[in-house]
Amino acid sequence: MKSLSRLFLVALLTTLATGCVYVNGDKINTDDWKDTQVTNREAISQLDMGLSTQAVKDQLGAPADSEAFMDDGEEVRVLFYRTNHKHSDGETTRDETTPLVFRNDQLVGWGTRVYESLR
Repeated sequence: MKSLSRLFLVALLTTLATGCVYVNGDKINTDDWKDTQVTNREAISQLDMGLSTQAVKDQLGAPADSEAFMDDGEEVRVLFYRTNHKHSDGETTRDETTPLVFRNDQLVGWGTRVYESLR
């Protein structure tokens, strides 16, 4: 009877573990992108104007995408953070992100309207 209990326990643990994937010892959770989006939206809503690019990266981590260009002799840097899942294709596209716009290393705004006004 003890071996039957052990077999049941092993089967149960095996079933529970099948939802996890390990790559190089790191756990990968398929729901991470959902958590990331919620965290990013919450963090972005609490940002203060004038923050540096590094201060924002310290709070939000690495962006999903970025670009930089000159505008009237000033550096403009845009960091794109994933905030809105739209496509189940395994890629993060710009329409799934919120752009954070920096002018001369100071946060001057975020959102599509701010970004498009510069382009």
